[in-house]
Amino acid sequence: MSVFRRMRDITVANLNERLEQSQDPVKLIDQFLHSTREEIGEAERLYQQYASHTKQLQQQVNQATAMRNKREEQALLALKAGEDHLAKLALQEKIIHEEKLEQYSGLLETSQQSLFDLESQLNELKIEYQTVYSKRQYYAARMESLRLQQRMNQRAGAYGNAGDVPKMFGRLEDKMTDWELEAKSLRDLRRMGQEYAVQAGETVATVLEREMARLKEKLNNDGRKE
Repeated sequence: MSVFRRMRDITVANLNERLEQSQDPVKLIDQFLHSTREEIGEAERLYQQYASHTKQLQQQVNQATAMRNKREEQALLALKAGEDHLAKLALQEKIIHEEKLEQYSGLLETSQQSLFDLESQLNELKIEYQTVYSKRQYYAARMESLRLQQRMNQRAGAYGNAGDVPKMFGRLEDKMTDWELEAKSLRDLRRMGQEYAVQAGETVATVLEREMARLKEKLNNDGRKE
């Protein structure tokens, strides 16, 4: 595992720990994404440098291979011509280019493997960025929903809610019913008073008539006695 990969693991671990304690996870995720973008940019620049270096090493390997083959052909031609001295000189240079080829081939192999590893890490880093960014969008939407819900709750607390309307009219209904009962009671009392007065008047008239009849009868009786 490379140092680059270890650094990324620590960063993700810290993010997970801090998210559990954060009051504003979106802000924390934004900070993580910002630092990740910077690391992606740095990794891409390093990749380009590695790619350029690998290309140069490949050119050295190709050149050494070509010179080795060329000196070997020249050595053969010199031997055919009976020029042993020239053949030895060509072979000496061939050996030099073979050594160079071996050296640069080792460097090229190492550089190619490092380039492959860096490319894999860069791709992982980009996938990680996209994954966290997607989560960021989701949690941003949830935070916005929560913010709007809190505002709605505040308005509901300030202005009441629809559930109180039936209660309000229920209390008004009870009060108006009490007023109606009170008015009806007064009306009934007045009616009873009027009926009592009528009954009382009828009773007095009856008593008066009875007394008048009694007095008339008494007068008649007194007149007979005389």
